[in-house]
This record gives sequence, structure tokens and C-alpha cells, in this order.
Amino acid sequence: MNGLLRRFRTLPIRSRLALLVAAAVAFAVAAVSVTCWFVVRGKLYDEIDNDLQESVRAYPRAQVLAALSTCSQSPDTSVFGPGTEGYIQIVKTDGKACLLGRSAGTVKVTDADVAVAENPQPGEVAFRTGQNSDGAPVRVLTTAVLVEDPDGRYVVNDAALVVALSLKGTESTLNELALLLLIVSGIGVVGAGAAGLAVARAGLRPVDKLTEAVEHVARTEDLTIRIPVEEDSDDEVARLSHSFNSMTSALASSRDLQQQLIADAGHELRTPLTSLRTNIELLTRSEETGRPLPEADRKALLASVKAQMTELAALIGDLQELSRPDTGQHTEAKAGVIAFHDTVESALRRARLRGPELTITADVQPWYVRAEPSALERAIVNILDNAVKFSPESGTIEVHLANGTLTIRDHGPGIPADELPHVFDRFWRSPSARALPGSGLGLSIVARTVQQAGGEVSLRPAESGGTIATVRLPGAPTPPPEFP
Repeated sequence: MNGLLRRFRTLPIRSRLALLVAAAVAFAVAAVSVTCWFVVRGKLYDEIDNDLQESVRAYPRAQVLAALSTCSQSPDTSVFGPGTEGYIQIVKTDGKACLLGRSAGTVKVTDADVAVAENPQPGEVAFRTGQNSDGAPVRVLTTAVLVEDPDGRYVVNDAALVVALSLKGTESTLNELALLLLIVSGIGVVGAGAAGLAVARAGLRPVDKLTEAVEHVARTEDLTIRIPVEEDSDDEVARLSHSFNSMTSALASSRDLQQQLIADAGHELRTPLTSLRTNIELLTRSEETGRPLPEADRKALLASVKAQMTELAALIGDLQELSRPDTGQHTEAKAGVIAFHDTVESALRRARLRGPELTITADVQPWYVRAEPSALERAIVNILDNAVKFSPESGTIEVHLANGTLTIRDHGPGIPADELPHVFDRFWRSPSARALPGSGLGLSIVARTVQQAGGEVSLRPAESGGTIATVRLPGAPTPPPEFP
């Protein structure tokens, strides 16, 4: 059985569906055919039983006594009509059968017949299927022997009346019906299997297209392929096709973003590497030629090398941050309930070190959020770094945190309205800020971190000049019970 199941599982889906449909139809047809055969058999037997009951009557006393005395065993012409094999006999308590009147032969006596002879009850009949003396099937009725004479009717003791009809014609009819049902069932099962195979082919045609598309993608890495789907279709195959098209679109978009990131990273790395290479070549040439550079120029070159190395390190760190998957699993693994106000205070301390000449005011109220601590602090530091970078000398930066909304306002030149839609794009830098240090990845990291924490971030111009950065994070003003 297990071997058959294993072989069945190895068959193609079409074959399995066709076999399942054929098996289901075969079971249904078999159940209907067997039920039909037994119903017809019961009806035919009921008709024979009715004929047997109608044939039972009271016999003249003299005829019954003569049959019992002579106990003839010689068959005579049937009393049941032309062409009908009928049997009528009297059974004694010793099991001996005596023919009564004209009969086609004798019927084999059973213990049930003898039991009726030993205790005959008028009006009670018993039906059974038996055999005649030649072994042919007959339908048998056994009842008490009724006799009539001028004094009335009475039951003969120690005797039973057995009346039977041949089942030859009935069995022939049932056999023909069984053959007909078998042929019809076979045709139905074969037709059901063919129909199941056709339905399976038609139903799995979209799956074939999906398979071909997947094989094409695996072979060519072409993610532009799409499976045509009817707009009004909403079955399982259509949903699978929609999902595949969405998946390939997402993969194509991810690959395009990856290629764009590589191209942008290469472009951004080229400038500091070129400058670094030039400075190092100058220092090397001065050493090789034995013509040392003036001390002031040497210090300037070393300072430039250090600045370029710092810029490269920052750029590589930003790229590592952006290379983390966007699925959220990595973030959720490190995320926990943290005090957002403490994170803001830590970021403020770092910002004051980077802009000691600036005045940074802060009004920070308690707020607890679920996020990755280091990533969220880096995001806030990036926003403050931009505020420090674009603030004028001796300028002021205002920081306010209340009810989960953090606003950071600087008094710098602000961001033109046409540049606001691009500020969170990777490697995007305002034309007016290209001369300033930075990789163009800071705000994109901010947007990503805030979105992973379930919040939102935005930039807008301030009314009297400068820029207002707003970060909103879901949370609560009081810590949860499990907060350490």
C-alpha cells in the first residue's frame, strides 16, 4: 500500500487528478449500480412472492389425503401457467415431500420447512431461496396446509405446504442487468478519466506558463517577464500568477536599486580616492626625489589625507548600514523598548561637540518607543549633523520632543521647495552643499531607521528661514512594566 502511495505521488499532477476523478466517479457509479441492482432484484422477488401468495389456497380434503397416502414423487405439468416452472408439495414432519396435484418437480426440503410442519400456523408464511431436485434456484413459500370439506376449512397437522417458482428467468434478467451496469460503469469511468485529464490540462495550463516563466528567469535572469492574467479572475491560479508578477517586479526593482547603489557608491568613492591618491603620490614623489615639501604644504597634504580617510570611513559605514536587509528581521532581533528622550540627549551631546560655537537648546519630555537603540541614535545624530553643518556661525538649533514628536529646527539657508522631494534619496546632495563634507546617505539612513521603528520623518522650510526636521514615533510617555 505504501509502495502504491509513493508511486502515486511520483506521478504528474495531471495524471493524479485524472486518476482521482476516475476513482471518485468509479466509486459513485459502483455505488449507484449496486444499489440499482439490489433494488431491481428486490422488486422482482417481491413480484414472485406475490405470485406465490396468490397461488396458496385451500385444497379439497380428499386431494390432500390422497397426496399424503400415495406421496407421489412424479412431476406433472405446472399449475402456474404455460411456460412457468411451478412446484407444489406437502412436507411431512419426517422431511419427506409429497407432490400435490400437478408440479414441475420437487423442491429440496430444509429444516425451516420441517419446523412449519411440526407447528403449522394458519396465515403465517415464510419465504426463502432454495433449489429443486436438479439444483436449479427457486423461490419458495412455506405455510400451513389448508383443506376444505363440507364442514369448512381447517389446518392439517404434522404437514406444511411448500409452493415454489423457478428463478431461472429472474436470474437471467439480473445477470443481463449486471452486465449492462458493468458496461455503462466502465464507459462512465473511462469517460470520467478522460474528462478529468482534459480538465486537469485546462486548469494547469496557467501553472505550465508559470513554470515556463520561472525556468526562463532561472536560465536568463530576465526579471521583466510577466504572466498574463485576466483582470476579473480571482481563483487560486490567478492569485499565484499575480504573486509571481509582483515578486518579479519587486526583484527587478531591488536589482535596479542595487545596481544604482553600486553605481552611485562607485561615483562617490571616486572623488575621495582620487584626491587621496594624488596627495599620497605627491608625498611619495617628494620622498623618492629627495626634495622634501615645505612643512606647511606637508601638513596641509597630511590634513587632506586624514580628511579624505575620514570621509571614506564615513561613506563605508553608511554603505554598510544601507546594505542591511529591509525585511525588518534583523532590526526586530535587536529592537527593544528604549527611552527615546535619553537617545535624543545622547545625540545632543555628540552634536554639541561637533558644533561648539553653536547654541543648541533642548526641551525633551519622556517618551518610550520600540526600536534598535544604536540605529535610532545614529539617525538623530545625522539630523543634528545636518543642522550643525548648515547653521550659521553662532547660530541656534532648537530641539523639542513631546508626545512622540521630535522637531529639530536650524536657522540655516533652508532647502528649496523643488529639492524637498529628493532629500531622502540615496546619494542625493543639494547643489549648494556639494562642496561640504558628506556622502549623501545620512537622510536616507534616517528615513529607513524611522520607518523600521514604525514612524515617519519629514523636512519642511521654517517660516523665518532654516529647516524643520520632524520625527514621529509611536510609543508612550510611561515605560511598560517589563522596561528595565
